[in-house]
Amino acid sequence: MKPGRAVPRPRFLCAAILFCLAASAAAQDDKVLTLAQALKAADAPHPDLEIAQAERDMALADQASIGARRDLSVTLEGRLQRAKPSIPGADFLSDNSVRLAARKNLFDFGRSDHAEDAARAVVKARDLNLMDVRDQRRLVIMARYFDVLLADLQYAVDNEYMAVAYVTFDNARDRFEQKLIAKVDLIELEARYQDALVKRNESQKQQRITRALLAEAMNQPGQLAENLEDPKLAGNNRVLPEYEALQALIEHNPTLQADKQLLEASRQRLEALRAETHPSLDAEADATDYANRQLSGRDAVRAGVVLSWPIYQGSRVSSQLAKEQAQFYKLQAEAEKHKRSLSQAVLDTWMEAEQLQKTARGAAKIQADYRDLALDRARGQYEVELRATLGTSMAALAEASLRQRAVEYRLALALAKLEALLGQPLPQPAKK
Repeated sequence: MKPGRAVPRPRFLCAAILFCLAASAAAQDDKVLTLAQALKAADAPHPDLEIAQAERDMALADQASIGARRDLSVTLEGRLQRAKPSIPGADFLSDNSVRLAARKNLFDFGRSDHAEDAARAVVKARDLNLMDVRDQRRLVIMARYFDVLLADLQYAVDNEYMAVAYVTFDNARDRFEQKLIAKVDLIELEARYQDALVKRNESQKQQRITRALLAEAMNQPGQLAENLEDPKLAGNNRVLPEYEALQALIEHNPTLQADKQLLEASRQRLEALRAETHPSLDAEADATDYANRQLSGRDAVRAGVVLSWPIYQGSRVSSQLAKEQAQFYKLQAEAEKHKRSLSQAVLDTWMEAEQLQKTARGAAKIQADYRDLALDRARGQYEVELRATLGTSMAALAEASLRQRAVEYRLALALAKLEALLGQPLPQPAKK
């Protein structure tokens, strides 16, 4: 061997091999988390879901309360009073009584019907909101899952480059001892190694951070998944529909559907308020027991139909109408704003998916193929000349693999986001 030839030290190679073996054994022992398992947590209890569920429960309670307006009501009244007969010179006499009264609305000319329709529309809106929250939870979990995989790949890349920098620096120390290089060259290589070490340690820190964020997204704080399965993502190979075909499906978005239901609820509330000036027909029956009554009139049991017709209610109804009308216009504006934002979000996501599928994917594959061939060439040179380029080629190959998987993760997330925006799976293009 020629003097000055840099050779990796056996102790470093042994340590690297032992580390890889230990990591492999740990990976086999630990349970592997899959993407499908992680996505199941989207239906598990979570603050976002609990808020949406509570809003739905309140809407159901309001619906039940409004529906009960026309239920039979029974009241018990006790009266202690004195009355003066319409007889000249008569004095006040005792008129105490106990009365059991039953009343039920028979017809209110649309007032209750409109209120119940409004309550049902609000319940539908809350159901749609709950569905949208679940979709958003799945997207967050998927993104956090991919972040963990990318952090692991980035750590592998930085670890490779750190190993290369260490071997180069370690060999340089031997060469410095043989006075083949200057001290400034040795310090420069040590500085490069220290920079690579810092970057590797930052990547290691990101591994824990991304796992903590995934645990939070799955509502399992503190339960960090050690090993994650890299999903195959076969759905990335589907043909992406044209943007025009997606535009026609925007109306299926859960948020837009919820906006329509809230508009319908406001419209029905307006009709219910307008019906406040309509009459109301009630059936009424009561039984009365008089204690020591000194007056002559005694009706023990009575039954009849009561027609009530509001004549004047001041500004109570008109002010409520004005408030609800303003609420309707606000909801109308918010619905239009949501529709415009959604249309732009669909366009942005579709363009991202198209660019990833048609351009970035191919570029990443070519880069990975090139790095693979470069590694084969470096391996041959290493076996013949013990060149130090082998480690750099291995790190470059790992970096190309990172880029390739990052494209697939972004593409899968973009397609999933498109489906969530449209509220349904992507349509299949017609076969030519």
